[in-house]
Amino acid sequence: MENREKQNAWKKMMAIRGMGQVVTVTAGLIVLCIVFAVLNPSFYSGRNVGNLLRQVAPILIIGIGQSYVLITGNIDLSIGSVVGMSCMVSATLMTKGVNPWVAMLLTLVICVGVGVLNGLLVAQCKLPPFIATLGTMTVARGVAQIVNNNYNTDAIGDAAQGYRNLFYYGSTFGLYNTIWIALVLFLGFNFLLSKTRTGRHIYAVGSNIEASKLSGINTDSTTIKVYIVSAFCAGVVGLITSATAGMGTMDAGNMYEMYAVAASVIGGVSTLGGQGLLVGTVVGAAIWGVLQNGLQFAGAPVAMRNIVIGTIVVISVLLDVVIRTGKPKKAKNNTKLVPAQKES
Repeated sequence: MENREKQNAWKKMMAIRGMGQVVTVTAGLIVLCIVFAVLNPSFYSGRNVGNLLRQVAPILIIGIGQSYVLITGNIDLSIGSVVGMSCMVSATLMTKGVNPWVAMLLTLVICVGVGVLNGLLVAQCKLPPFIATLGTMTVARGVAQIVNNNYNTDAIGDAAQGYRNLFYYGSTFGLYNTIWIALVLFLGFNFLLSKTRTGRHIYAVGSNIEASKLSGINTDSTTIKVYIVSAFCAGVVGLITSATAGMGTMDAGNMYEMYAVAASVIGGVSTLGGQGLLVGTVVGAAIWGVLQNGLQFAGAPVAMRNIVIGTIVVISVLLDVVIRTGKPKKAKNNTKLVPAQKES
């Protein structure tokens, strides 16, 4: 009886759309961890595991934002630049004497504004998401550069020590606060995506936007919401970056849009829209972090790490396209030919 209940629970879980990919990549993550542990036993040291989790946390956060956008069938290329803008704006405000918590709130408001702009350009102005977010990517990077007159900021000072502890150096119950922030954001946004009407609308828009309109879903509002989530997550990562460095750097967030896409698609989020689970994004971010960390322990150069991760991203997207758009098998022609009657 118990075995039957377990089998039914397993079948029920596997029936969830996208869960098959999550199970597959989770198995891949376990294999990677075993391989790197064999290559270097120090990989499983307590210190390295803690640093690995803290390294994965920002990638998970931006991966959550990108996953929201990808599920609607769009993409956000501005994530990395918003991270850099958030880092520079928050640090610049602090070096100008603004209270760190006020600087944090103002920075997040500005980042959310970029998300609203992205959503409006894509949803109402009907710009292709690639072009719209490519433009805002350039604008946000320009803001990051000009906010302190094309210079990195000075140190944000002792007054911001509490801010730095919250976003990077501090720990709670044995885990770095960065990990807790990522966990809280995951739980909140996963609930929104899986248990609310807004989440259902996000999946519906990604599956078929025209059918969503006919069913009464406000597709423009839904699109704007996912871009707001993406920009907010990028803003939080920018705050983590400024807390980590203790200053603002203009090149912060470079390549982060690629990392966000990597975490999403490796975890099974479809680039074609309508499919993906945030738990898969967690696994995808973990795979990214394990590869970076494990290859570093193995002595692989940075170039090789980038090649490996880039290749995995391409393969992940290719598999998704093949699975989602594969040609169906040709139906057998069962029509019986009626023999022509002979002329009398």
